[in-house]
Amino acid sequence: MKNEEQSRKPETSDLLFDFTVDKTAKTVYITREFNAGLSLVWDAFTKPELLDQWGAPAPFRARTKYMNFKVGGKRFYAMVSPNGQESWVLQEYKSITPKTNFKLYNAFSDKDEHPEPTGSEWDFTFSEQNGKTKVIITIYNESFERMERLMDGFREGYTATLNTLESLLKTQS
Repeated sequence: MKNEEQSRKPETSDLLFDFTVDKTAKTVYITREFNAGLSLVWDAFTKPELLDQWGAPAPFRARTKYMNFKVGGKRFYAMVSPNGQESWVLQEYKSITPKTNFKLYNAFSDKDEHPEPTGSEWDFTFSEQNGKTKVIITIYNESFERMERLMDGFREGYTATLNTLESLLKTQS
C-alpha cells in the first residue's frame, strides 16, 4: 500500500488539476484551476443554488435543505441517487475570509441531522490570476478508517463533481 497517491488531469486542458492523497497524514490535497473569475467560483462554492447544480457526482444530485454561510452556520444537504435514495451530509463553517478562504467540518449524517462520530476538516483557499481562479482544497480526515472507506470512490466522484462545476462555470460566465 502506497502512502501517497497522486493523479493529474489529462494534458488536454491547460487548467491545473492535482489530486494527492497522503495516507500517513490522513489528508487529501486537491488543487483545481477554473477558467472563470474569482467571484463566480467563490459563489459556486458558497451559494446553495449553485452548489446544488454541481455538488454531487452524476448521476447523483445535491439538494440543500438549508445553508447558513457564516462562521458557526451550517449546510445540511443530501446527495440523492436517481432512485431517490438520500445520503445526508452536515457541514459547519469554522472560518470565513470572503473570496479568499473558508473552512468547514464535514460529517455524514442521518436525515435527522445526527452526524457520524468522525468527519473531516475541509480548508478551501481561492486565488485569481489572469482570469483563472485556483482553488486549493485540503481535507484532513479524523480517522484513517474513515479515509480508507471514502477513498474508493472519492477520487473519482470528487473529480467528476469538479468537472461538472467547470461546465457550470462556462454557462455562467
